[in-house]
Amino acid sequence: MWAPGVAATLVYDIAAPAVIALQIAAAGRPDGEVLAATLDDKAIGIAEVAGSGGPLGGRTHMVTCGSGRLVVTYTRNGPSPATRAARPTEFDRIVAMRPSRYCPSDRLGGYAARYRDADDLATVRAIVGDVHRSLVYDATATSPTTDAVDTLLSGRGVCRDYAHLTAALCRAVDIPARVAAVYAPGLDPMDFHLVVETALADEWLVWDATRLAPRQSLVRVATGRDAADVAFGTVLSGTAELVDLAITAVADGDLPTDRHEAPVGLA
Repeated sequence: MWAPGVAATLVYDIAAPAVIALQIAAAGRPDGEVLAATLDDKAIGIAEVAGSGGPLGGRTHMVTCGSGRLVVTYTRNGPSPATRAARPTEFDRIVAMRPSRYCPSDRLGGYAARYRDADDLATVRAIVGDVHRSLVYDATATSPTTDAVDTLLSGRGVCRDYAHLTAALCRAVDIPARVAAVYAPGLDPMDFHLVVETALADEWLVWDATRLAPRQSLVRVATGRDAADVAFGTVLSGTAELVDLAITAVADGDLPTDRHEAPVGLA
């Protein structure tokens, strides 16, 4: 499945000269995409960071600018440039088992033990299903410091909170899990979306406890341990405030029907 059109517009007010790292380009080859930036309506440079591609092709771009109104636009039309994730390596599994900033799995071992089932696939299904049923989607209930334990205690959150709790619980029962930032055709309200991948047997499978968009049409942007690794914009220096964000993701024809307990791989 592929999306014939994805796009993003980010608008920043730059109060002091800034350097911003961006992860908004679809993973893989840059064929058919346009990434541009303007400062007070004048074009400025934006460049891919050397070595940022990685095995899944997630790319980081950098923009350096003075004070003013910064507008970054990205468009891509045509097939998704990424290929399906390679088989998990031993190193992949080690990294995906480590506790991380937003996924403190080392604090959830006792709680997560209730999900252990006959096999790893059944265990993951139990975790994803329970996170879906237990949480209420609430954009006002989360902050940049909210981690998986906070979400478990509050019972509320947005896609990143669902993903962090899912990943942390999987790691807590010895199932490697990572997150992927994606464009998600069918998502409402439209935004960047965060989902989870688990290493089961010889493949990565994608899970979305929000169940707000079909997994078959997701377009990978970036992959990492948690949201800190896949943030769409990181201000490295200076003073910049994001004042507007618009995302578009359109699938080819009708959206697929997703049976959310079925194994699905992410491109």
